[in-house]
This record gives sequence, C-alpha cells and structure tokens, in this order.
Amino acid sequence: MTKKEKSGAGAPQQIGSDGLRKTMGMGTAMSVVVGCVIGSGVFFKPQAIYTATGGAPGLGLVAWIVTGLVTLCSALTFSEIAILIPKTGGIVPYLTESFGDKVGFLSGWIQVLIFYPAMVAGLAVAFGNQAAVLLGNQSMAVPVAIGCIVLLTVLNCASSKAAGNIQIVFTICKLVPLILLIVFGFAKAQNDAPLFKPMVGDGLNPVVVMGQLMIAVLFAFDGWTGVGAIAGEMKNPAKDLPKAIVGGVSVIMIIYLVVNIAYLKILPASELAKLDAPASAVATVLFGSIGGKLIAVGIMISVFGACNGFLLAGSRVSYAMAETGSFPASSKLVKLNGADVPVNSVLLVAVIGALFAISGQFNMLTDLAIFSIWIFYTLTFAAVIKLRKDWPDAERSYKVPLYPVIPVIAIASGVFVIVNQLFLSGMHSTLLSLGSLAVLVVGLPVYRVMQNKKK
Repeated sequence: MTKKEKSGAGAPQQIGSDGLRKTMGMGTAMSVVVGCVIGSGVFFKPQAIYTATGGAPGLGLVAWIVTGLVTLCSALTFSEIAILIPKTGGIVPYLTESFGDKVGFLSGWIQVLIFYPAMVAGLAVAFGNQAAVLLGNQSMAVPVAIGCIVLLTVLNCASSKAAGNIQIVFTICKLVPLILLIVFGFAKAQNDAPLFKPMVGDGLNPVVVMGQLMIAVLFAFDGWTGVGAIAGEMKNPAKDLPKAIVGGVSVIMIIYLVVNIAYLKILPASELAKLDAPASAVATVLFGSIGGKLIAVGIMISVFGACNGFLLAGSRVSYAMAETGSFPASSKLVKLNGADVPVNSVLLVAVIGALFAISGQFNMLTDLAIFSIWIFYTLTFAAVIKLRKDWPDAERSYKVPLYPVIPVIAIASGVFVIVNQLFLSGMHSTLLSLGSLAVLVVGLPVYRVMQNKKK
C-alpha cells in the first residue's frame, strides 16, 4: 500500500481476503473466542494464584477482576483494527499495514513457530495428563497428547466448517462442568470465611504478588484474539467481530470470577493452594469421588475444544503468511484441498505442536507462548492509535470507546507483561523469554532471504 493510500481518503474502507470460503458466522466466531480462552486456566491456575498470595483469597479475586478488565480494554482496542482490516491471519496483516512488511513478517514468524504450536502442545499435554489420571497410567500422558493433536489435525483438514462446528459443540460442552461447579458451589457453600480478607499472606508485597498473579491470570484469558485470524472466512466480519470479541471476553470474565468464588465457597484459598487440580477437588467435595472423575472428563472436553481453536486459528496465520510469499515453502503452505482448507498450513502448526508436546511440560509451553505473543499484542494496540493518524478518513464501522484512554490501558498492560516476564518472574521465565527473542532474531535473516527471492 502506498503512502498516498494510507494518508486519507485513499485509505481502504474494508480490506478483504480471497481464496477461503466465507462459511463462519457469529456462532462460530463467539465459540472461537470462548473456546480458545476457556481451556485449562480456570481449572488449574487457582493453585498457582493462591500459592502466590500465600494462601490468602483477597488479591487472588482482585487479580481475576483487574485482569479481566485489562483484557476487556485489550479486546475493545483490538476490535477496531480487526474490523478495519478483516483479513485472514489476524495480527499479521494488522501489523503489516501499520508498521510495514518486516514487523508483520516477524509477528507471523513467532506465531507459526512458537505461539500457536506451543499453545496447541500445552493444551494437548493438559488433555493427556487428565487422561492419564483417569487411566491410572501416567506414561500415557504424552502419547495421548500427541494423539489429541493428530485427531484434531484430521478433523481440521476435513473442512473449515467442520472445524467451526467442532468448536461450537465443545464450547457448549465445556460450559457444563463450570455451570455445575457454580450452581452447586453456591448451593452447598460450606466456607463462610471472607472472600477479600486477608488480601495477601504475612510478609508478602502486594505489588510484587499482583504482578505474578496477572501473568497467571492472563494465560487463563489468552486466546480471544484467535477470532481475528479467521476474519477472512466470516460471512459478516464488520457486524460479528466486535460482538464476538467483546461479548465473548465479557462472558468469560463473569464466568471466571463467579466460578472462583464458588471454589472459595467450598474450599479455603489455603487449601486450593496445595491442590494441582483444584476444580476436581471441589467437585469431589460436592459430588463425591465420581464427581471428581466427571469433572476430569469435563476438563478434557474443555481442553480439547481450546486446542482445536488454536490449531484452527494458527493454521490461518500460516496460510496468510504463505499468501504473501514471505514465508519459507509458501507455495506449499498456500495450497487448499478439495474442501478449501489450507491443509499444509494445518499440518505445519500440528507437527511443530506435536514436537513441543513431547516435552510433556504444560507450564513451560504456556509460559513460552504467552511471552512470545504479548510483544505483538502490544504493537497491535499501538497500531490502532497509529492508524487513526495515518488513515483519518477510513470508514470505521466500529471505534474503540473512550479513545485514547482504552488503547493506552491496553498498551500499558502489554508493556507490564513483557517487562514482568523478562525481569521480574524469576530465572525460568527469563530464560524462556530470551529463547523466544532468539527465535525472533533468527526471523530477521529469513525475512531478508524471502524478500530477495520475491524480488
């Protein structure tokens, strides 16, 4: 796009994407948001949260509220650029239009090689771990995780509509155990201790703890941007995208807060801090031993749906990169099968994810994914402000409210996440973050090589 086109009236009113069938509606878009986000975090993160607070409930609940509001600000900001540039690939075309080809390429490079495969792998590992518990054989965890990825790959290659329908079904199914925990948690409440007292345990710094909590909770909220990657396959993205993103995040925020209150109504925070699977423990108290097993099945359904959402969205990022000819093996990745599915792009994300899953390390994989993507989330939030200046006359069917306050909050939260992961969360997080940055740096010579080939 020329500078003249970006400067004013010549700016595109809506930028479309060709090649993929527009088969996805509001239901699929909403299910991608809710399905990608509600995966394993709401079931497993309470343990990490209440460990960080020293077994105190107050700041843990505050973290769910504050991080939910931050995510909502991010979603409100993200929606504007997603509507303005509804291209398949999401962040890649957003940053390409805003900051140039190099930044767009690097965002796709990281998403295809780290973020989406690591999220697919981490969720598959969580699925495998739950299956191993039910089978009573821990050695089955990694094989089941890889089997999960293989099954989802086959289903996604069948058709984009089939993958979308899977997402809707599993999104509905995953809400069932959460609803049961909420309803019976409040009905059979046995812990009358105050929910917001104490805020943190003795000797802990609330500011430092809050930073740790936000990193943990942001994982539980991550995934809502995935719907932007399938915008090119949506029937009416201008109408449905903001509803799906903002509506989905709002629903998730309420569910997360209420279910965590339900946990605390059954077991105190000090007890939840000791449990690797707090949701199953709460279910066991509510329904007996059979309840714990049923919730384990519910968790597997939830994780399976989330894994499908990340594989679906990640393959579209790979396809979008291949369409521009900027990614290695673009001629292969851009090919569609008889169902108009970018099958090789699906296979790329799935194979890398399967390799990651061999590690069997849920926390390591998800931590790696979160840092790698938040660099580009933050740039995307900044792009909204930049495009307001570069394309002042572009038609915007949706504008972020309270501009520029909401985008500034989103940008500040992104900077906080990056700095916290690099410098404040311990050596393990620092090393993972540096590894992600190393892959990012490797992308620079690859970009130059691909540009020379295109020339």
